[in-house]
Amino acid sequence: MNITGRLTRNAEVRTLSNEKQVVNFSVAVNDGYKNRQGEWVEQTAYFDCAYWISANVARLLTKGTLVELTGRVSTRAWTGKDGEARAGLNFHTSQIKLHGGSNRAETVQATAQSENDGFTAEGTEDDLPF
Repeated sequence: MNITGRLTRNAEVRTLSNEKQVVNFSVAVNDGYKNRQGEWVEQTAYFDCAYWISANVARLLTKGTLVELTGRVSTRAWTGKDGEARAGLNFHTSQIKLHGGSNRAETVQATAQSENDGFTAEGTEDDLPF
């Protein structure tokens, strides 16, 4: 599955007890539709994302960056401290394409290289207004 949205916060790298690292970030995906009255209705879905392939990509994942993600979706449910039921969406990311940040005018594609646990970045000029 693919989703495209903007990061809502800077990515964070966590190191687990087995020394494995995971990059965690959140993405907002906007969508819209016309209701029966012909009015445009905007909807935003928030995904908590995890990327396990390379922690090096975290420095590129900053708040406001437009990203296209490939991976799979899962749901989670829990009871909040207030006793209310809560639910959320997780996105287990296998590929990340960066389409510039809020202050960048270039497209960057980060591709995981499993053999050296790194990534490569290719930049192309773009005439985006931001």
